[in-house]
Formats: sequence, structure tokens, C-alpha cells
Amino acid sequence: MPVLSPQQQAYAQYKNNKVMSASGPELTLMLYDGAIKFLNIADFAIEKNDLGKAHQHIMKTERIIEYLRNTLDMKYSVAQDFENMYSYIYRRLVEANISKDREIIAEVNGHMHAIRDNWVEVMKANHIMVKDA
Repeated sequence: MPVLSPQQQAYAQYKNNKVMSASGPELTLMLYDGAIKFLNIADFAIEKNDLGKAHQHIMKTERIIEYLRNTLDMKYSVAQDFENMYSYIYRRLVEANISKDREIIAEVNGHMHAIRDNWVEVMKANHIMVKDA
């Protein structure tokens, strides 16, 4: 385990507190933001031919999508729409990871941005404060 500087320790504690104090909708937003961040890193890694790093960050995005799929409450009809969307995104991520295809990464990133932006609007419509959005 690497030794963290006092500044790194403070930032790690801040991030932990942010997650621990977040509501369900805020956590979902954080997951969308994380997926977008990891896709951006993967895209840049592919551009720089760092295929190991690209693989690592595509896998992180896949895990986020898996988590989102596993938390769907299928008693609501809209959950099936999310399942279909997440299933498609997951398949495209697998394809992107196999081929290290930046076009697929860009496509998925576009979908994630649209989903995230719509989620922010849902949060606002339901009077859920959106932090850092």
C-alpha cells in the first residue's frame, strides 16, 4: 500500500465522506460520472497505445454498468428500459475492450453523457439537490 501525503489523505477522506453522505440519486450520478471519467481515460490510453491501461479503465466502466444493472428494481416497468440500455452498453464495452476501438468508446461515452444529463434533469425535477453538476 503506497504511503499517502497529508494532502492525499485529506482528499481521500473528503471523497469517502462525499460518498458516505450521498443520497441514492447522488450515488447514481457519481457512478455515471465515474463511467464517463473511466471512458475518457480509456480513450486517451488507446490513443497513446497503452492497451493495459485502456483495458483496466474499460473494465472499471463495465463494473459500474454491472452494478447499475444489478440494482434495478424490476417491479417498475421503466427498469426494463434501463436493463435494455445497460445491456447494450455493456455489450459495446466488451466489444471496445476486445478491439480497443475508440469509435465504440466514443459511442458509449455519448450514451453515458446523455444518461447522466437526463438523470440530472430527473433529480432537479424531483427537487433533489445536484452537487457539482
